[in-house]
Amino acid sequence: MTIRVLLADDQALLRSAFRVLVDSEPDMEVIGEASDGAEAVRLAKEQRADVVLMDIRMPGTDGLAATRMISADPALAHVRIVILTTFEVDDYVVRSLRAGASGFLGKGSEPEELLAAIRVAAGGEALLSPTATKGLIARFLAQGDASDDDRDPARAERLDALTVREREVLVQVAGGHSNDEIAERLEVSPLTVKTHVNRAMAKLGARDRAQLVVIAYESGLVRPRSD
Repeated sequence: MTIRVLLADDQALLRSAFRVLVDSEPDMEVIGEASDGAEAVRLAKEQRADVVLMDIRMPGTDGLAATRMISADPALAHVRIVILTTFEVDDYVVRSLRAGASGFLGKGSEPEELLAAIRVAAGGEALLSPTATKGLIARFLAQGDASDDDRDPARAERLDALTVREREVLVQVAGGHSNDEIAERLEVSPLTVKTHVNRAMAKLGARDRAQLVVIAYESGLVRPRSD
């Protein structure tokens, strides 16, 4: 199966470099290039993209708005978004994860990291390692910006739909643990953990593990550490 990749960046030189890298892989191909968010949304639908490499800062419709638009479109539910940023610790990154992105990657990353990120995102997993995701999100959610429109006050109530075991698994996911580690901690099989994770994602409307971590913190189920 070939991974169909859409490049969204306002810098043509960067797009060209990404295209050469992606097209050099036998299991992926670039199916389009966009210089702004609006074009990225249009091409994601027209070209049936699997993964969008999305720059945050673009003229007109920026990457954050485009991420929201793609995530809100049922016809694009299969599309995974990897945020590309010059600043690897950036408030926009967390806002993008809340909006539906699968993770983020610094533009200074090694080529192998970018290719691995595309494959991980295409597989429906969070781009970042669970520990890195947890640390990044915890740092910004700890700021408690109550004016952020991305916050969903109803998420705490939505947790009521989870079973006791699903809550336990969600806490472990937010703690940065893999399925195998969670299975060992809870003394169940990795397949059972995967089932609970998938059910929690369905009930909470999360696209992947990255969003599960966000929900766990935003709902208050897990509190950011101060250290």
